[in-house]
Amino acid sequence: MVKHWRVDREEKYEIVEKWFLKDLEMIDGKEADTDNPYFDMHFHKVYNMEAYSCASKYTFARTLSKLNAMYLKKDFKIVNFDDTYLNDDSVWSSSNRDFVVVMKVCFYAFSLLCLSLCRLS
Repeated sequence: MVKHWRVDREEKYEIVEKWFLKDLEMIDGKEADTDNPYFDMHFHKVYNMEAYSCASKYTFARTLSKLNAMYLKKDFKIVNFDDTYLNDDSVWSSSNRDFVVVMKVCFYAFSLLCLSLCRLS
């Protein structure tokens, strides 16, 4: 866990606590239906966490899932997250391709607008 603060214009970071992925039993997103940055990490005890945003919470969960799949391959539970946003094959899941997502949404909206304005003979 990293503590973040600003001193004037300088960003400061301090490592407050470290955990091992092998000790992580579950990540609980608390509420999959709401835009909520809070989640719990279950180790030998439960840690209540707050992400910067809901999107960063999902990115964090995807990253831990990928690391587990690559290195540990252990039974790892991710609960109370929307599966659509956790899967990499979903167009909405990639935080690095936000521009592509916006372009696709605009394209579909424009296509629907054109189709609704076209006259059928």
